[in-house]
Amino acid sequence: MAHVLIMPRQGNTVESCIIVRWIVAEGAAVAADQTVCEVETDKASFDVPAGASGSLLKILRPEGDDVPVLEPIAVIGSPGESWETAIGGAPTAASAPATAPRAASTAAPAAAVSAAAPAAAPAVSGGAADHPASPRARKLAAAEGVDALALAGTGPGGRIIERDVAAALAARPPLTAAAKAAVAAGAATPASGTALGGRAGMADVAAGRSAALGDFPGAFADTPLKGVRKIISERMLGSLGSTAQLTFNSSASAARLQALRARFKASDPSLGLSDVTIGDLVLYAVSRVLPRFPNANATLENGVLRVFERVHLALAVDTPRGLMVPVIRNADLLSLREISAEAKRLAGACLAGNINPDELTAGTFTVSNLGAFGIESFTPVLNAPQVAILGVDAIVPRPAAGPNGTVVLEQRLGLSITVDHQIVDGAPAARLLKAFADAIADIDLLLME
Repeated sequence: MAHVLIMPRQGNTVESCIIVRWIVAEGAAVAADQTVCEVETDKASFDVPAGASGSLLKILRPEGDDVPVLEPIAVIGSPGESWETAIGGAPTAASAPATAPRAASTAAPAAAVSAAAPAAAPAVSGGAADHPASPRARKLAAAEGVDALALAGTGPGGRIIERDVAAALAARPPLTAAAKAAVAAGAATPASGTALGGRAGMADVAAGRSAALGDFPGAFADTPLKGVRKIISERMLGSLGSTAQLTFNSSASAARLQALRARFKASDPSLGLSDVTIGDLVLYAVSRVLPRFPNANATLENGVLRVFERVHLALAVDTPRGLMVPVIRNADLLSLREISAEAKRLAGACLAGNINPDELTAGTFTVSNLGAFGIESFTPVLNAPQVAILGVDAIVPRPAAGPNGTVVLEQRLGLSITVDHQIVDGAPAARLLKAFADAIADIDLLLME
C-alpha cells in the first residue's frame, strides 16, 4: 500500500508549516530516510524525510503552501500505483492552482503515515478550525484567488461564508489562471479585463499595480509578504491593534555594570564568568525585579489576566529569517552563569535555525536589547499576550550633577519599557522602570543577595 507523507508536528504549539522547497521531483525514487522537502514554521526550518522507500507518486501541496500539521503533503509508493487510492480516492488540493492557498482537509489519510509525525500527536487549539471563514468559503476563495479575510462576513457572528466570496467574484471580472495566482499572492484585483472573453489577465494586474503606485522613476521589485516575514507582520500588527501600548523611557548608571563586566572578562575561565555580557547582567536584574511586580509578569487573553509566579524571560533575537523570541524558563531561579549560558544557547539555536519550537512559547516578559546598534531610545512593541516588554538601549555619556554644583558626564544605560495600559497604569509602570534602573545601577549588590 502507498505511504501518505504528512506534515510533521514540530512541538506542541506549531499548527502549520510552510513548504519552502521540494528537493525530490514527482516520479523520482526515494529512500525512507531521504529528505524530500524543506519546511519552515514561524520559528525554525527543518527537513522532512520520506518515511518509506519507493517513488514519489504525487506532490499534494506545492512550494509556498502553509500546510496544517498532520495534513497529507505527498504520496510515496510503487511506480504505477494509484496515489488517489492512497488518500481515499477523493479530489485533492493538488487540483487547485499551484500558487493559491489551500483549505485544510479534515479527513484522515487512509494509508500509513510518516513516522516523522505520528498521528497520535496531541491536538492543539486554533488552526483551520478557528478560521473566521467557513470551509466552503475558504475552498472557493482559494480556487478563485480571493483574499477571504478581506471580505465582510454575513454569516453568524460575522463569519465569512460562501455567499460572501461569491458576491466578491460577481463584482470583479473573470480572471485568467495567472491573474488568479497573482491576486492570491497579494496583487490588487483588476477592475476590468482586456484579455480574451473580457477576462482580466496579467497585463490588467500590472496596469492596476502601476496605477496604484504612480509613475515612479527607476526599477523596483514587488515582493509579496510570505512565510516567516508575513507571520511576524501579522503578529506585530495584531499586537498594536489589540493592546493599549504606552512607553516610558529612563536610564540607569552603568558605572558598576561596566566595572563588573570588566572584572568578569578578566577572571579565571574556570569560574565560568568570563563570557558574561552586559546583556546577561541586565537579564539577571530583570529576573530578580519582576517578582515584585506580578502584574507585569503576566499575560492578557480573552479578557483574563494570568499572573505568573515564576519568570519565564523571553529574549528577542535577530536572525536572518526574522525576529525570534526564545524563552529562558524559570529565570528567577537561575544563577547569573546559568542565565548567561541559557541565553547564548537559545540565541545560537535561533541563528542556526534548529531551535525547538516549544522553546519559543509561553514567555511571561520580554527583553529586547538594541544597545549594540547604538540605539539610545526606542519603542518596543508588546510580545502579545504579554503585558510588558523592556527595551535595552546603548550606554552613552549623559550630564549628571557632580560635587559642589558641578556637572559631570556619567555613563548611563538607556531603558525603554512598553506596557499594556489595560493592565499596567502609568505610575506602576514608572515604578517598575525605576526598579529596573536601580537594580542595574547596583548590580554588584544585587548579585550579593
